[in-house]
Amino acid sequence: MDTALPSLSPSALADLLGRPDAPLLLDVRRRERFAASDRLLPAALHCAPEDIAGFAARERPRDVIVYCAYGHEVGCEAARTLRLAGWNARYLLGGIEAGENGVDRLQDIAAWRSAPLPTIRKRADLGVTGERPSRWITRERPKIDRIACPWLILRFIDPRAKFFYVPEAQLVEHARELAATPFDVHGAPVTHEWERCSFDAVLHAFDLHMPALDRLADIVRGADTLRFGLTGPAAGLLAISLGLSRVYRDDQAMLRAALPLYDALYAWCRDGEQETHDWPSHEPQGTSA
Repeated sequence: MDTALPSLSPSALADLLGRPDAPLLLDVRRRERFAASDRLLPAALHCAPEDIAGFAARERPRDVIVYCAYGHEVGCEAARTLRLAGWNARYLLGGIEAGENGVDRLQDIAAWRSAPLPTIRKRADLGVTGERPSRWITRERPKIDRIACPWLILRFIDPRAKFFYVPEAQLVEHARELAATPFDVHGAPVTHEWERCSFDAVLHAFDLHMPALDRLADIVRGADTLRFGLTGPAAGLLAISLGLSRVYRDDQAMLRAALPLYDALYAWCRDGEQETHDWPSHEPQGTSA
């Protein structure tokens, strides 16, 4: 590792995943190593080491965290190149493998692997490999699942994903024309299965496991299938979603407006459930404080 370059620990990166202001996450593994792996860190884009300089010049400079296989020279060199181009670049200590046995210090490997970062499975059949934006299509007039799934994909699967809402009768035709993956419709590769809804299906398709997302899945499932006994916030999510669908007639506008709602729900599921509101209940008149 290069102690002269800014770096980030796996635990510090875990705290940033899924946030709307999260830095760009850039997978800079060499092409052959990247191709041999079926995993990515959540919402990561891939850029081969030899393409970093061109990427840095082409894109708008911003906060970025780069990772390679083990957090050694490939990641460090990519971070250095980006910083020279004006980016606020850091590299991930230990890389996606959380250190290299026989090379990194045993205490570092133990620390990096004590709470491993979540990863997602590449799904070329769904257009998600980290190399180019994915495209998704579903029925028009979304309410819950057709907003929750795009939020999940944008925050944890593919931040460059594009979504299309079309009349159901035209969905197959538009999916073919747009080369987009259908979701939340009968027969789609990502849709309801028995008591599980499409949000659950996205988590399963990409083998994504995070406690906060599991809690959020309960809320989405309860709201989408009218099973409010699953978790208290489900009824509130249904009410807000139905209200938003009446405020916004344009589906893309509704999606943009609803993303902060799911950001807030995810933040609550991550570390807000134990906080309570401390305004005292009303007491009978004359009762002393």
